[in-house]
This record gives sequence, C-alpha cells and structure tokens, in this order.
Amino acid sequence: MDKEIKMGLRHVLEEKLEAALITVTKVLGSAPRKPGAQMLVLADGTTTGTIGGGCGEAEARQAALQVLSTGRARKHSLNMTADIAEDEGMVCGGIMELFIDYLGQGNVSEQLILLENYLLSFNHGESPVLVTLTESKQENIGQKLVVQKNNQYSGDLGLPILNRIALEQVLASRGHSHFSMVNLDEGFNPCDTKAEIAYQLLLEPPVSETKLVILGAGHIGLPLAGMGKMLGYEVTVVDDRPSFANTLRFRTADRVICNDFEKALADLVIDPQTYVVIVTRGHRHDKVCLKNVIHKPAGYIGMIGSRRRVKAMLAELQEEGIPAEKLEKLYSPIGLKIGAETPEEIAVCILGEIIKVQKEQTVSINNEEPQKMLV
Repeated sequence: MDKEIKMGLRHVLEEKLEAALITVTKVLGSAPRKPGAQMLVLADGTTTGTIGGGCGEAEARQAALQVLSTGRARKHSLNMTADIAEDEGMVCGGIMELFIDYLGQGNVSEQLILLENYLLSFNHGESPVLVTLTESKQENIGQKLVVQKNNQYSGDLGLPILNRIALEQVLASRGHSHFSMVNLDEGFNPCDTKAEIAYQLLLEPPVSETKLVILGAGHIGLPLAGMGKMLGYEVTVVDDRPSFANTLRFRTADRVICNDFEKALADLVIDPQTYVVIVTRGHRHDKVCLKNVIHKPAGYIGMIGSRRRVKAMLAELQEEGIPAEKLEKLYSPIGLKIGAETPEEIAVCILGEIIKVQKEQTVSINNEEPQKMLV
C-alpha cells in the first residue's frame, strides 16, 4: 500500500466516510498496471490512485460504486479486449483481476478498528502484512488479519485454519515485496483443473518507500530533486555549500543536508530501496562520495562524468583496495542515452535509468499462478 492510498484511507477513517478499495490481484496479457496497484473510490465518485486510466479504470470505478451501493465486497474481472482497445484508443488488451473491498460504516466496527490500527502501525516504524479474505464459501469476504513483524497478529478470517494458514504464508513470504494470492481448495485434486476455490487470501506486504539521494546541489541536482519528488521518491539532497544546499532552493525535497559529503553519508541509511546519484561539482568530491557508498546495499549508484575520467577514478579506487566487483555495480556514464544536454534533460535521462533498474529489480508476478493449498 503506497503513501497516497494510506493517506486516502486515513481520511476515510477520520471523516467516517464510505469508500471502496480496488486492488489488482492478477494480470493476464498486456495490462497497464501490475498486481498490487490500487485505487480508492469514494461515494461521490472521487478517486485516489490509479490502476491504469482509460475506459478500464472507468469500468472499475463503476464496479466500485456498485460495491458502495450494496455495502458488500466482491471480485471483478476487467477484460480489456482488442475490440474495447480499438474503440477507446487503448494500447492494452489483457485481463486484470480486481478485488473491490468495501470500507464504510456498514462494516463491523472491529474491521474498521483493525484497519485503523494497521495504518497507525506504519507511524511506529512497524512493517505489518495485511491479509484479506477475497473468496469464501461463507458470507465473510473482506475479513482481515494483520500480522506484525514479531509474528503477533490481530483480526480474524472467520476460521481458525484460515488464520493459521495465513500466518504460515506470511512467515514464508518475509522479505518479499510483492502481493501474493493463496487459493485454498477443499478436497483439492491436482488433476482437476476446474475445481472450485473454497477460499482465497490476498497477502499485502509493507511497501518500503523508495529514496533518492542526490549528492550535489548544483544545476543537475535541482531539476533531479523536483522530478524525483513528482515520481514519488523520498528525496534527500546533500552538498557542503550553504548557498546551494538549502530549503529555499530545494523546496520540494524531503531533506536538505548541508555538510561535508563524507560526514553526511556516515549518517544516512542506504538500503536496497535507496537510489544514489553522484553529481557533485568536481572529481575529488565524486570520489569521496563513491568511496563511501560503493560498499552499501543501494539499489542503484550512478555517477556523472566522462568515460575517461570515470575509468581513471575506478582505477585509483582499485589501487586503494576496493574490489573490482564492487565497482562494477556503478552506473556511469549515468543515465539513458537520449542525447540529453540541458540539466533538465540530463535529470530525465538519469531518472529514466533509475526507473528501468527499479523495474528490473521488482519481482514480476504478472502471470504467476496463485499458490494452491488444501484446507
């Protein structure tokens, strides 16, 4: 669940509004969004988030409004066939399976309290997993279970065995960052491909916020920070010049650090969800920055500079004891080759490369079959 959807849900709960939460659970063929994409629809038709736009999203919105009128969650298959694509000018022709959850005062109060506590736990630095019952023989679709990092859980899926299986699946999926579905069949026969699903669970892992660390507050750092924020990154800018590294210059950045690069990097947490861009004002500062981040598990490290200059720097660092295999993960010359010249164009090509790397690192489950288990 991304920040935008969380904020929308908090507003719904605080104002005691009715809403429907659409979640893409499975994709077949060509579709605009992957499993896990979400959109929140309020009773007045306003939306937060997107599952791809176009007539497909419009159909999903109408289905969500029907859920709001009945007060009952349900599944919906969004078939973006070639005919629809041609009529509406769409470029996708796949199928998106959706689960549309009802969130409102028609829900039992325990479910709303559970969802509220789930959202609050993120404020305390916790990493909860939300499990939702999306298919059931009983009238309990939408029941939820929240599993915390210490494996303690709250909520109820309606049957003790469902709670147990959900907990087992959460434990088995720790460390993964994608949604997953679990099909539970009664009397499951692996030879019977048409067996009806008795229960289905949707596991929603905590989504770590992706961070963009810009080392250098010059002419490229400025548009890079603004565009990075537009793309949803948590943006940090570092430079040792007060006239450059200040919040007046970088109004949209989440954090601006004016300090020596080495000292600033010593205090920054850089993890696999962190994308580092080195665009300082000179070779000496670039080298200091690279030397201090190359050993860290960043999702991306890119550095501006000519091939000759970068090659010379890497040779220097190897002589200083940094293994060649560590330096191989550096992206330089930085950015996609699009003929960029201006600072703004260079920022676009850098972010394009980061997005490409980020997508490649994401585990694709577009055509992944839900795991089948016997209840």
